[in-house]
Amino acid sequence: MNIFISGGCGQVGSHVAELLLARGDSVVVVDNFATGRPEHLAPHPRLAVVEGDIADKRLVDDLVRKHAVDVIVHAAAAYKDPDDWHTDTLTNCVGGANLIMAAKANGVKRFIYYQTALCYGTKPMQNPIPVTHFRFPNNSSYSISKTTTEEYLELSGLSYVSFRLANVVGPRNLSGPLPIFFQRLTQGKRCFVTRSRRDFVFVKDLAAVSIKAIDGMGAGSYNFSSGTDIPIIDLYNAVVDELRITPYPDPEIRDLGADDAASILLDPSRTFQDFGAITFTGLKAIVHAACEYYRTYGVVGGYTHLKISENA
Repeated sequence: MNIFISGGCGQVGSHVAELLLARGDSVVVVDNFATGRPEHLAPHPRLAVVEGDIADKRLVDDLVRKHAVDVIVHAAAAYKDPDDWHTDTLTNCVGGANLIMAAKANGVKRFIYYQTALCYGTKPMQNPIPVTHFRFPNNSSYSISKTTTEEYLELSGLSYVSFRLANVVGPRNLSGPLPIFFQRLTQGKRCFVTRSRRDFVFVKDLAAVSIKAIDGMGAGSYNFSSGTDIPIIDLYNAVVDELRITPYPDPEIRDLGADDAASILLDPSRTFQDFGAITFTGLKAIVHAACEYYRTYGVVGGYTHLKISENA
């Protein structure tokens, strides 16, 4: 098949691209490299990497038509600056709408989207959160703009799967606590840890299930989650253990910020029902794989959509 991947040099998109190339598909990637990195995808005879922005409608239309795209995988997202609503809406709303319209106009058979679990809000009414829970994404520009594209997708009439994601981590992860912990600990700086819990899932586990969706499995929205959350301090301790730091560097424990959630735990039962059993990689293996990547490529980013101040 011919697969179009937006944000294909980012964490999720690049892992999906590698699996597709390995099995013989042709892949065209569009990335503006705001957070994606060109070294995430090695040159390949069936890979075309285009530097550009999905907010450019003409570019999107031309590429989808030129490459006779069968499936669009929309992995691009703007999240670097929680106050940059303009960039968020250009990428997450306009860009998403451009991709959906190009899919409709060119007979694209399938559309795969990566949505944020923050679409449910930071104070969900149920825990774990079922996929039928109402959406209430007014906690950040990121969640509002990401949810807008999911709503356009529902309106489109396309055959689609939207994965509402737990915290996806592993190699090429540039946002959230994992790269921040690695960077600060290797620089001898103190970290802070919030009193919150998260479900951390391995990016390669998500990529493997994404291939099933690309091939036609599933329909509609799904929670991609292991169904278990852990305290953030457990992730911190796993990074400390991986780096073999002694004596133990006590972190600063902070209360939750106004825009943060105590727990974001998703109910994956519908996902398991439609996609089958998923073997989730354990935390120790996830942290090891991520740290090996950071040792080789360094940490660029450490971004967060939250308005949380850090001590220098």
